[in-house]
Amino acid sequence: MEQQTLVLVKPDGLKKSLTGNVLARLSETKLDIVAAKIVKVSRELAEQHYISLKDKPFFNELLRYLMGEYHKKKVMALVYWGDDAIGKVRKICGATNPEEADPVSIRGAYGRITTKGVYENVIHASTNEEEAEREIKLWFQPDDIIMDLYPSKSVEEKIKRRVWA
Repeated sequence: MEQQTLVLVKPDGLKKSLTGNVLARLSETKLDIVAAKIVKVSRELAEQHYISLKDKPFFNELLRYLMGEYHKKKVMALVYWGDDAIGKVRKICGATNPEEADPVSIRGAYGRITTKGVYENVIHASTNEEEAEREIKLWFQPDDIIMDLYPSKSVEEKIKRRVWA
């Protein structure tokens, strides 16, 4: 079944120059990248991304981690699409806890747990189709993605934005 999934190369992955390694490993899935961008993560975006963990004692540390307060202040966000995208990507990523992840997985090879208990696990991958849709819509607008993944509509807005001088 064709599906899509959100992948984030987190700030520690960018700080350690692991982007090429991570993308090379993900290429083993034979999935298509249908969207990609570098994002400076706001607190609001981090809170929305990790909304399901809001009641956890490590929530604020997790936000600071995703916002890049410990590493680089950026994340690479990608959307992968194809047959069993969620399962294939999650298998290559490995367990969320780097110490429990298969050593040949991305998290097993590059992740660590900080002294504060934060999993610096280099990468995020959506857990299921519902989460993938929520996360993709959070990180990307329809025009950022080269194919129509979800229903969208055209709206006319008057917005103020920066343009090249």
